[in-house]
Amino acid sequence: MHPVLRLVRVGNLGVSFVGTIVGGLAARGAGIALPLGFWVYVVLAAASTALVTAGGNVLNDLLDLEGDRVNHPDRPLVTGAISPAAARILAVGLFVAGIEVAIPVALREPLVGLILAIAVGSLLGYEFRLKARGFVGNLTVALLTGLVFLYGAAAAGNPVVLAPFAAMAFLATLSREVIKDMEDVAGDVGRTTLPQARGLPVAGGVARGAVGAAIALSFVPLLWFVAPASVAGIMYLVLVLAADAVFGVSVAYLPRRLHWEQTMSKVAMTVALFAFLAVAFR
Repeated sequence: MHPVLRLVRVGNLGVSFVGTIVGGLAARGAGIALPLGFWVYVVLAAASTALVTAGGNVLNDLLDLEGDRVNHPDRPLVTGAISPAAARILAVGLFVAGIEVAIPVALREPLVGLILAIAVGSLLGYEFRLKARGFVGNLTVALLTGLVFLYGAAAAGNPVVLAPFAAMAFLATLSREVIKDMEDVAGDVGRTTLPQARGLPVAGGVARGAVGAAIALSFVPLLWFVAPASVAGIMYLVLVLAADAVFGVSVAYLPRRLHWEQTMSKVAMTVALFAFLAVAFR
């Protein structure tokens, strides 16, 4: 893979791009056969999400350069495949491009501009300050994940109905971030994580609580705006029950089998994304 693609973590960009599209489709609720204007604005919002995420990934590698010399010696900045100076220019360019492509969408839907400002501010705050503060950093990452869906929904002009999905994404991501810190508790330096400060049992309790709240919220759309007996309602219910089951497994063995639990959390989030997409056909 080209060093630049590795630096921006192209796989993560695909997830953020698709998440924004899904947010827009779920908010509109009219399938995928939608007017060109809808697709233009939602795709621009998705491109903005991907570009800002890419800028954040480059910034992350720049700030973690010394630690990566030991922990990730194959990273492009460590190997010299890309120079720090070039990476700094790339990071600034990606952030600027992410803001520029969102301008037409923000002019049409001002909430898009507000969400983008919150996201960029949170991302910069995380990289420069909050990452080292452990649980506050976990909350920031979770917030950014939830904002992806709200951003797409705002671009589609109907962000309110995506509130439960954004909250579910926030809680699921929070659980996974805490589990990651539990897995790294012995080797984490320069950070004050929840497992370090409060111990593995407390951290496990927080992860379980977040998953439990996410599962409870997963039924809100069926009580609010998705008819349970409709095709979309049935698809959503089947998929969200599957996601809920895997989320349950992702915290079942805490504080043991931490890497496996984290993997199960990823699987559950993928299934949940398809559940969110099902709502687009209501």
